[in-house]
Amino acid sequence: MQSPDSKRIVLDLNAPDFLDQFLELDLDDLKKVIKTFKKLRKLTWAEAYKDPGLKLEEIKSHKGLYTLRADQSSRLVVFRTQERMTFVVYQREHDAAYGKK
Repeated sequence: MQSPDSKRIVLDLNAPDFLDQFLELDLDDLKKVIKTFKKLRKLTWAEAYKDPGLKLEEIKSHKGLYTLRADQSSRLVVFRTQERMTFVVYQREHDAAYGKK
């Protein structure tokens, strides 16, 4: 049986709040997010956890939620269900993803 971390990531963009937000992104933010989606689609979970550009990490104050970089200042908040990565919110401000702003 294949380890869950060795499976390729499946992107889930269907969370209603995320989808509403995604459809309203300005062009610059949209390009950042789509670039991140393209990268993630090529990775397994193990590769994503190790990727220094993504910096995928669990939010300590919200077990089960993770952040990853869209760029140096913005983050995507996601949760994992098996191989599926469900997008919850896009945060332009890095600290906002951690509940600090």
